[in-house]
Amino acid sequence: MELVLLAAAVCTKAGKAIVSRQFVEMTRTRVEGLLAAFPKLMGMGKQHTFVETESVRYVYQPLEKLYMVLVTTKNSNILEDLETLRLFSRVIPEYCRVLEEGEISDHCFDLIFAFDEIVALGYRENVNLAQIRTFTEMDSHEEKVFRAVRETQEREAKAEMRRKAKELQQIRRDAERSGKKVPAFGGFGSTGMSSMSSGSIITDTIIEPEKPKMAPVPVRPTGSSKALKLGARGKEVDNFVDKLRGEGENIMSNTGKMPSLASNVLPPPVNVESVHMRVEEKISLTCGRDGGLQNMELLGMITLRVTDDKVGRIRLMVNNYDKKGVQLQTHPNVDKKLFTSDSVIGLKNPEKSFPLNNDVGVLKWRLQSTDEALIPLTINCWPSESATGCDVNIEYELQEESLELNDVVIAIPIPSGVGAPVVGDVDGEYKHDSRRNVLEWSLPVIDAKNKSGSLEFSIAGQPNDFFPVNVSFVSIRNYCDIQVAKVTHVEGDAPVKFSLETSFLVDKYEIL
Repeated sequence: MELVLLAAAVCTKAGKAIVSRQFVEMTRTRVEGLLAAFPKLMGMGKQHTFVETESVRYVYQPLEKLYMVLVTTKNSNILEDLETLRLFSRVIPEYCRVLEEGEISDHCFDLIFAFDEIVALGYRENVNLAQIRTFTEMDSHEEKVFRAVRETQEREAKAEMRRKAKELQQIRRDAERSGKKVPAFGGFGSTGMSSMSSGSIITDTIIEPEKPKMAPVPVRPTGSSKALKLGARGKEVDNFVDKLRGEGENIMSNTGKMPSLASNVLPPPVNVESVHMRVEEKISLTCGRDGGLQNMELLGMITLRVTDDKVGRIRLMVNNYDKKGVQLQTHPNVDKKLFTSDSVIGLKNPEKSFPLNNDVGVLKWRLQSTDEALIPLTINCWPSESATGCDVNIEYELQEESLELNDVVIAIPIPSGVGAPVVGDVDGEYKHDSRRNVLEWSLPVIDAKNKSGSLEFSIAGQPNDFFPVNVSFVSIRNYCDIQVAKVTHVEGDAPVKFSLETSFLVDKYEIL
């Protein structure tokens, strides 16, 4: 049987190959020659999705300034080729935030791995976008088990170190009370300080007997920890705690991480109950200056903290009224069937309690879209050249009227060395930061009653000087309508009093 799909490539409009995957034996010269000939065949002014030569057929789709091109034999099925092309074109935004040559080059190997999942031996595999993403992640259960065992060993070693440190500290105190000479204890004396880098906090506690109330602090890794790690099977609550410890700290970037920034920008809750929850969302959005949403990604998480063991065995009733198409994911230790059927979050083993005094992420969600209707706050910046420079008109409009955005700051870059802008009409307040060359437009509140506004100013410069525009805000209302409605005991379904704080924050919000 003759092969039908020869190669898949992303190239520039001039025919320069950025990334190409061949599915048959082809030399580099042959591939570059085929792609270099491709733009010349399109110079006839005709609008098609394919062009042909005597030997091959090019099936293509424009990607802004680039092309996604499939090189096939002439006897291939054009309808199947077009369907395959659409799948290739959908894969690229999964790995590249912007469709530019540099971004494609940075993620070339990710794209090649994804291309290999679509086509095998010249024919398309029966896969969809979700399956491609799963296959390329190459998740390994054995690796997770190995990491869990290693972390357990490290934790046990640190616990043993703390125990020894307490024993030595007690011996020092007893020696000081009796007036005897304080022993140096070998490596824990002044000569051993330099060799104890991993236990520096403990040794500091030992050599300072005047602070006997200071408890040794266990050294915990504070770097990037992957959210929702799988716990080792058969372990008890202490192992479960450590597996979930990273939940309240970070969520996804291209890896799914979300720092808890709400405490830095929003006032702390006044009344915190023994069962306290945080509903946090963070948005990353990029729009074009001429309109069009290039990418929007929203990450959300419900984090639970229990401070009383009497309310450790509980279940959370979740109201999900979202209609935007978010993808929900529960933690592996949460009963997924119970959540799917009843929207209730509870542990798989109802006899276990949620860990005490720890932030535990129990539910996370993700929304990714290029639908302009989902933009919460639209920003339009219109620089117009004039005899003295540029007249700039910038306006905002709240599209999601259920939101209330606080402390909104719209930062517009200003050319350096041309002085301060002359501001005309303005809603809200503005400030010119001459050191950063930025005009900051501040609005305390944007809501349904104050859903639009504008700012006008004049300054010397070119239209491109006023981009990218960056936006920041905070909100105590979340974007996706997901909330905890009720908390009950596992046994008896008696209600449990709880407190809740909600935050919607900005990771990146820019108009390029």
